[in-house]
Amino acid sequence: MMEQELQYITEQQTPYARLSLAVDRVLYDTQSEFQHIQVAESRQFGRLLVLDGVFQTSLAEEWVYHEMITHVPLTLHPNPKRVLVIGGGDGGSVREVLRHPSVERVDMVEIDGEVVRVAKEYFPQIAAALLAEPERLHVKIGDGIAHVKATRDEYDVIIVDCSDPIGPGEGLFTREFYQAAATALKADGILVQQTESPFMHQKLVHGVFAAFRSVFPITRLYLASIPIYPSGLHCFTLGSKQYDPLRQPPREGIPGDMHYYNSAVARAAFALPEFVKDVLRNRPE
Repeated sequence: MMEQELQYITEQQTPYARLSLAVDRVLYDTQSEFQHIQVAESRQFGRLLVLDGVFQTSLAEEWVYHEMITHVPLTLHPNPKRVLVIGGGDGGSVREVLRHPSVERVDMVEIDGEVVRVAKEYFPQIAAALLAEPERLHVKIGDGIAHVKATRDEYDVIIVDCSDPIGPGEGLFTREFYQAAATALKADGILVQQTESPFMHQKLVHGVFAAFRSVFPITRLYLASIPIYPSGLHCFTLGSKQYDPLRQPPREGIPGDMHYYNSAVARAAFALPEFVKDVLRNRPE
């Protein structure tokens, strides 16, 4: 008897590159007010979240992204107390932020409440903090850009855990937003944003880095290997008012076990290949 033909979900990562994952079944499929949301059981990476056709996270490897977008800035800052997460509707970033004992309050502003609901139902491992609702966590369904613009001198760290620069995430990739974020940060604050693939999205990486540099006195790029993202090599852009990760070692002592992050990885993540340095220096054609 022939094996049943596999079903695939495909992400169009660039006009010339696609990634397809075999799925046993699609568990959820809907159009929210803001985007197309799918949850599927994939053969390779387990349960998978897809927004507007773009792979967001999976149970098999979500910890790479969530550990690196949070612990790198939070261990660079000597005493982070107030943290803002913009986006992050799956809950993974706030889960990691809350591992830091110094953090007294985490505000999470997610524009699409349906993503939060779906994460709680289908990804309880990632959304553990959203389900537990600890006193330190404050979740707001709303516009993160508007929240930042209405805030001044409040946060030690802002983490922009956004989807790709299309649809609801587009306005988060602008100099205007980075300037507003700098105003919302305290005098020694840090901003980190996920900024796509240095292989596949070189114009975006160059442009975001330049915009950060026009706002922050210290701007650095760091890397992580994330299997479901375009090319498997992902980058994050960090803007800091005072602390330089090339000069200041990360703090130790985050409670709990890590899957990807450690202090050596945090230091090494800022060591850039020559082609990435070239992307940052020269705008790609």
